[in-house]
Amino acid sequence: QVRLVESGGGSVQAGRSLSLSCAAAGYTYSAYCIGWFRQTPGKEREGVASIDSFGSTSYADSVKGRFTISKDNAKHTLYLQLNSLKLEDTAMYSCARGPLLWARPSPPMDRYDYNSWGQGTQVTVSS
Repeated sequence: QVRLVESGGGSVQAGRSLSLSCAAAGYTYSAYCIGWFRQTPGKEREGVASIDSFGSTSYADSVKGRFTISKDNAKHTLYLQLNSLKLEDTAMYSCARGPLLWARPSPPMDRYDYNSWGQGTQVTVSS
């Protein structure tokens, strides 16, 4: 069974940083695309960043230059470094497993390409 458990969320002032982790188990971790998504009440889930089996990454325009996605295959853990946080970054952040095979240069950012979602960790940014 696929298991994805996020951690690291919390409350932080705008301009500060947070680091999120997603521990994965139950599948061949390194072979899949995996990504971070976020959602606020009343809004659709938004792709934040993703990474494929080769280490290629994708980022939402709103977080480019501020967030960094990475993974440690040996630890079966996905990371998201959130720098220069803004109020609009406030959301529930979830990790999700995506396609096993992805024959494109960059991994997908569409929520419909992903499944096996974690429960999420809340990030709240204050002024």
